[in-house]
Amino acid sequence: MLPRDPAQPHRAASMLELFFDLVFVVAVSIASAQLHHALSHGDFVHGITSYAMIFFAIWWAWMNFTWFATSFDTDDWLYRVTTIVQMGGVLVMAAGIPDAFEHGDFTIPVVGYVVMRVAMIAQWLRASRSAGALRSATRRYAFGIAAVQVLWILFLLIPGGPLQLIAFVVFALIEISIPVFAEHRRQTPWHPHHITERYGLFTLIVLGESLLASANAIIDALKEVESLGPLIAISVLALVVTASLWWIYFWPPHHRAITSFGRSLRYGYTHYFVFAAAAAFSAGVEVEIDVLTGKSELSSVAASFTVTIPIAIFLLGIWWIAIRENADRVVNTVVPVGALVVLLDPVLPVPVTLTALILVVIVVVLVIRPPVEKENERFDSVSA
Repeated sequence: MLPRDPAQPHRAASMLELFFDLVFVVAVSIASAQLHHALSHGDFVHGITSYAMIFFAIWWAWMNFTWFATSFDTDDWLYRVTTIVQMGGVLVMAAGIPDAFEHGDFTIPVVGYVVMRVAMIAQWLRASRSAGALRSATRRYAFGIAAVQVLWILFLLIPGGPLQLIAFVVFALIEISIPVFAEHRRQTPWHPHHITERYGLFTLIVLGESLLASANAIIDALKEVESLGPLIAISVLALVVTASLWWIYFWPPHHRAITSFGRSLRYGYTHYFVFAAAAAFSAGVEVEIDVLTGKSELSSVAASFTVTIPIAIFLLGIWWIAIRENADRVVNTVVPVGALVVLLDPVLPVPVTLTALILVVIVVVLVIRPPVEKENERFDSVSA
């Protein structure tokens, strides 16, 4: 299990990585559905905190495997088996998401998470045997992950409420500090194009989940509305918004955002908010439909905020980590201002329609003003 070449040409996601991502579709779908039910019933605090906790486990387990794979993927039989064990852990965790939301019982999600992380420990220990100069880093990863799993098991002994939330925040901060602890002296190699492709593929998963959940909600509501006009409008606008988010996300050259260890941490950690917001967008659309069909007592303004807040978080997150340094002054004004306007537009008469129009305007600006070409890339292009 030798370290991979970070400059390997044409490095792309493997079939195993694509297969691995499929189980996360299940977990993201269940978490989004539970968030929808909580928001629709007005249980904002519990719903959002439960969603944030569950999505952290989904995101962190996926991200750790992705960064390990870019460094040590061998795709041999043992690597495949260990990866499939991790997939089993994801499915176990997904099975416990409803109980976590409804009863605050995180037992099954923690068990599934620990299964994933123990498999990851085995991967790091295997890599340490032939990592050479990176042996100490790989062992620090294994030791750090193992220590934090003990904390997550102890987490189950903490009663629900503020104390449990505080413990989660502390343990999560320790968890995300492991890469800093492991790589502060020598960094494991990462392939910038491979990594950013993997993030792009996961973004497609969460955006696809938004389309699927929205479509299912619209189909279920067809027999419950007197007029199809509002339902058709929501379906069209959901497609326009999702397509716009896709366009905006893939506008910048993401590989430029992870040129150093510190920048890669910023890129990876900020994606927690980008991914969570993209998955939460579908929950907001379903809340809007619930209000339309009389299944929710939320006001139209409150329902609109469940759509616009995730969109604004998504826009600001991707602007901060990928767009900002690759754009001119016009784009760097339009994107963040557009996000703030989207955030505030529920107080206007046609918030969803206005949200879609704002996103279309942002896309038009991005089409007119492409990413700024860097000096070294311009020189390489001329030389070629």
